[in-house]
Amino acid sequence: MSTLEQFKIHLQKGQVYRRSDLAKWSRSVDRHLRALLGEGVLQKLSQGIYYCAQNSAFGQTPPEEEALIRSFLKDDRFLLTSPNLYNALGVGTTQLYNQCTVYNRKRHGKFKLGNRTFDFQVKHHFPEKLTSEFLLVDLAGNLDRLAEDQQQIKNNVLSKADSMNKAELRNALDNYGNGKAKRLLAPVLT
Repeated sequence: MSTLEQFKIHLQKGQVYRRSDLAKWSRSVDRHLRALLGEGVLQKLSQGIYYCAQNSAFGQTPPEEEALIRSFLKDDRFLLTSPNLYNALGVGTTQLYNQCTVYNRKRHGKFKLGNRTFDFQVKHHFPEKLTSEFLLVDLAGNLDRLAEDQQQIKNNVLSKADSMNKAELRNALDNYGNGKAKRLLAPVLT
């Protein structure tokens, strides 16, 4: 069995790998990477990040976003969100955005990973899981980034805040809200 075949044994379909992860299985990792990229076994997603392609009836499936981001950051502490999630709050947002925001503690900026561009924002405080209270606070802090009528959405956000659990909303605002969100929502919570 060739060293390339031995290297392939370690790869799992659907997994995202950093070059450093692959280096432990090969003394000629760059040569093996070139060969596997040429064969289509691996796809290069970004500098030093590779995906072991998984096939479906419709062709190759893209990597899971969370696995891709986890590999890119070398960290599990992040929160993946999108303005599309605001639509579930029932405050009148209806636009669909081709944008994902990643709150994390390491990277800031827009990075292209595979076919997608992610907006990485450094935040030192964010929840482990999305809640409706966090989403409302996040929406209040990002109103100026939305394509909808901002005054109408602002009125709907205030109305929604009035109907939510005040203690949980206050907690989300105190822990995760920026200045814009606090100025907008604090009067409703007093």
